[in-house]
Amino acid sequence: MLNSPFTRWEGDEVHGKRLARTPVWVILDRLFVPSTDEPRRVSPEGLDVTGMVPGRLHGRFPSLAGLWCGVVDYEVSYADGRRDKVSLIDQLVPFYALRIRT
Repeated sequence: MLNSPFTRWEGDEVHGKRLARTPVWVILDRLFVPSTDEPRRVSPEGLDVTGMVPGRLHGRFPSLAGLWCGVVDYEVSYADGRRDKVSLIDQLVPFYALRIRT
């Protein structure tokens, strides 16, 4: 668990504290922008890093340049459709690649 000065907690000392997790969408197209300098290579067994996936925001950090990054848990699917997913825990994701999920 990555604990930032901006991490929010739920509960109390008597009943226990737990991370306040905010449901978000991780916009993979903004997070994984393809290079225009490299030729595109398709890998059918690779990860599908397009579209949006659900995530759970549980912390945040400001950068030196003023960019806010969220601490997010989310999963990415394989492009070949297999059921397994890659679970990404405590990932720093810039806020421009996040949307609140309602």
